[in-house]
Amino acid sequence: MPDNALVDLAVFLAGTFAAAFVTGLAGFAFGMVAAAIWLHALTPIQTVALIVAYALLVQGYAVWKLKHVINAGRLVPFIAGSAVGIPVGIMILKWAMPSDLRVAVGLLLISFSLYNLLRPKLPEIKRAGSLLDATVGVFNGLLAGSTGLGGILPTIWCGLRGWSKDVQRAVFQPTAVATFLMTIIWLGGAGTITADIARLFAIGLPALFVGTWLGWKLYGRLNEAAFRKILLGLLLISGFVLVSAGR
Repeated sequence: MPDNALVDLAVFLAGTFAAAFVTGLAGFAFGMVAAAIWLHALTPIQTVALIVAYALLVQGYAVWKLKHVINAGRLVPFIAGSAVGIPVGIMILKWAMPSDLRVAVGLLLISFSLYNLLRPKLPEIKRAGSLLDATVGVFNGLLAGSTGLGGILPTIWCGLRGWSKDVQRAVFQPTAVATFLMTIIWLGGAGTITADIARLFAIGLPALFVGTWLGWKLYGRLNEAAFRKILLGLLLISGFVLVSAGR
């Protein structure tokens, strides 16, 4: 194997481990972490296909781990809203530049994270009802359809709702799984998985599993305050990554 191929493979495995670890720890950001590293070694098509495949595995594992706190009543508004927003987001792709959308979302994340990191506690909207949850779901679907970044808005909103860290993850992670699946269906992903992508998928599975396991181990040792700081820190980093990638 040529030296550059070995370097590319090492970059791919490092990105897989890092993205899985972060997602195991915080419950989101697999795509943003993976893309920031993988795009130095993989093509955009390979990156997108592997992000979707791996993210579904990681998020699916998280849903299973959190099954004891999953409440279908909390999930329905988010998932139903996302189902409405996804086709609208895909329509936006016909006239909007995805890079502009990524920059706009990145700036929103940076502003939100910096503001709340300087505050002693996130503002809470405990009395928000299903209608507001569904509205967040609509914008989540719109974002997923137009940029592929489903899951960010429910992550922020669940923190504002004042729920515990387990309840937050039991909402935004199943929502992310459902959003990814619906987005794939709308986009018609048939034919995007090549033999080369399948080979990379198989090679990266050990790094994915180890990263996910270590992330969950550390998550179990976090209190609510530490979880909040890590979540906001990752949102801040994600914002800078999106702004840089969108230029």
